[in-house]
Amino acid sequence: MALGPEGFSVIDLPETAPGVVASYDDLPVDAHMGHGTRSKRFSQYRLAHTPESGWAFELLPHRDYTAFKKFNAVGGGMRRAYEPVAVDFTPLIAAGLDTLGLDPDETWQLNLHQNRTRAEPGRPGPLTPEGVHHDGHEFVMIGVLRREGVGGGETRLWKPGADRPFWTGTLQPGQAVLLDDRALAHDVTDVVAATGAPGHRDIFIVAFSRWSEKWYGDEHDAAALAQDDD
Repeated sequence: MALGPEGFSVIDLPETAPGVVASYDDLPVDAHMGHGTRSKRFSQYRLAHTPESGWAFELLPHRDYTAFKKFNAVGGGMRRAYEPVAVDFTPLIAAGLDTLGLDPDETWQLNLHQNRTRAEPGRPGPLTPEGVHHDGHEFVMIGVLRREGVGGGETRLWKPGADRPFWTGTLQPGQAVLLDDRALAHDVTDVVAATGAPGHRDIFIVAFSRWSEKWYGDEHDAAALAQDDD
């Protein structure tokens, strides 16, 4: 199986362990993005394949998150310190590997973002304050685990230079979209409180890059912190 002809696929996720869902309830507030509406943890993995064992995940030593400003004008060019993810998302990530069709002869590096975005009456929760964007990686997986008391949160996919998205859909809990990040840009509309009480949307995002492209380590961080906008 592989990504669809337009560079993306929506899949159903396996049943999520209760501890994974519960772990969203104590996520620390993101001090860098979302103006107090986002909570977050972050971890990184190495992913390698052998004919005997298939794909294997290796949790990497924890580092701050650094992004290039050319991909994220709001949160790039800075060190963003987050606590590491405290639960095991690898069964959920593994559900997308066949669809992505990763080259098994390559070693891959994964960024895992665990995010909750909260909305209150009269105060929407921005999901992509950076706007329509590429993450800069080869593939991206966005999975939704919970939507409670919120509307909005529509995922939109854009072809290069387009003035409108070619696909819009609201991912439901237990669904994920996988996309070719170099061929497609994406954004997500704000979540809004659907009742008179606060609500939230719980997701995970995984960015996949070839290890040889050096998206992990001192060399990558130095390049991202140089604030190159080209």
